This record gives sequence, structure tokens and C-alpha cells, in this order.
Amino acid sequence: MVSLIKRKNGKSSYYYLIHNAGKKQAEIYLGKTIPKNIAELKREFLLSLLREKWRPALESIKKGYAEYLKSVSKATMLDKVSEFSYYFTYDSQKIEGSSLTQQEIYNLLRFHLTPRNKPEYDMIEAKLHHEVFLDMIQNSQELSQKTVLSWHKRMFEKTKPELAGKIRLANIYVTGSKSTFPHWKFVPAFMGDFFKWYNKIKDKTHPVELAALAHFRFVSIHPFGDGNGRTTRLMMNNILFRHGYPLLNIRYGERMHYYKALETGNLKNEEIHFLKWFMKRYISEYSRHYKD
Repeated sequence: MVSLIKRKNGKSSYYYLIHNAGKKQAEIYLGKTIPKNIAELKREFLLSLLREKWRPALESIKKGYAEYLKSVSKATMLDKVSEFSYYFTYDSQKIEGSSLTQQEIYNLLRFHLTPRNKPEYDMIEAKLHHEVFLDMIQNSQELSQKTVLSWHKRMFEKTKPELAGKIRLANIYVTGSKSTFPHWKFVPAFMGDFFKWYNKIKDKTHPVELAALAHFRFVSIHPFGDGNGRTTRLMMNNILFRHGYPLLNIRYGERMHYYKALETGNLKNEEIHFLKWFMKRYISEYSRHYKD
């Protein structure tokens, strides 16, 4: 936590931002008066400290992953990506209410075995999610509004044609969540602002941080009538893949922590809450596997 403190020296007062983390303390001098943009300064100070903590682990992961990629053939890598997609598709679909089990999706996608007594739309959406993901990876598509709309259209045109690839025309709520989303009339403007923001910072921001921020900002718009989470998690992995970082699967079993991080950030209008969760989750997932 970052705190504002005042120190006196004789008749003069001096202001500082201070951060305590266990035995470690960091501070920055602000001046003799409290700056008007104190909230922004607190945020940037905290982010700078968090980045110092994250960067070594992230760079180690990237170097280790790069070495791994050099050690395998392209065919082997594509097999690994397909294997990842079986589980990524299961978890991403399950988070959104799919009735299919992990084994059913694995059998469906790998062996084309149709599960019995399960809704056809769950199977169709799983197969299309898998296809869109693999196409995204193989073609290394740059992120744009056109690309994202095309993903959404392909994933839902057979099950929800009235919503597929279209910006929502109604207000939206998430059952069990206090999060709020923009009025539908303002969604096109928010979408435009999102991609302007993304294009402005994509070459200036660490890729893993960029993936987390894009995830939070896009899902906070909730631009579609359905499929927002699935589209956002595709976007997240698009960014990671294009910058040479391992892909991330947010598992169904950890969904409550995921929801809480998103909701806290949404309600406080502060993306750092989700960013902290995401970075902890990502580093925990890969620091054991990829070390330089």
C-alpha cells in the first residue's frame, strides 16, 4: 500500500510517498506541497515497484521459453499448441456455462467423438473456439477490431447468429456480479477508444502486462451480447503468443479468484487489482517450467 506522509524540518513541511512491504521500504519525494495529481502519482509509484518485482521473473520465463522453442520442431510445437487448446477450450467454455466435461471436449476435439445427451450448441461452440484459436496462432493475427469481430462471428454464427460478430444493442449484466458495463449506445465509442489505446501503448508496454491490461479493459466494455469472456481470453493469448511468451489458460477451478479480481477492478475503476492477480498467476504458472 502506498501512503502519503509529511515530514517537518524546522518550519518547513515536505511530502513523500512511502510504500512498506515487509522489511522493505521505498519512498519518493513530492515537494513542499501535495501535487494535484496525487492519485495518479500513487498509482505510478506502486506500478513501478511491482514492475521491479515482476520483470526478472518474466524475462527469465521468456528466455527459458525461447530455449524450449529452439529445441522442438515446428510440427511438435503445433502439436503442443493443439494440446493446449483442448484444455484452454474446455476451461474457457466451462467458465461460461458449457455442460461438457474436460474428457468430453478432449475426445470431441482430438478424436471427433461426439458425447451423448449433451446440447449440440455446446459441442459446436467448443469446436469453433478450437478452430478460431488454432487459426489465430497459425496466422499470427495482429489485434484489431476487425480481427476480434471476425473471431466472435466465427465462434457464434452457428449457435447465436443474431449476436455473432455484432456489437451489442442492449444493456448487459453478469449474473452474480456487481460489475457494471457501459450503456449499449456508448459501446462503439468505447471500442474505438480501446483500440486507439492499444495501438498507442502496444510497443511501449511489457507484453505480459499488455495482455493483462487488454484483458481487463476489453472485458470491462463487454461489447457483445454473449461470448465476451471467451473473446477476451483469445485476445490475451494472441498478445502473449505474438511476443514470444507462453500461453495462459485460466482454469475453471480458479474462476472465483478470477471473477473477484475482475469485479474489484471494475467496481473501483482501477485495473491494477486485476493486473496484480494476473501477474501472480502467470509467474506462478511458468517460473517453474521456463528458467534461463
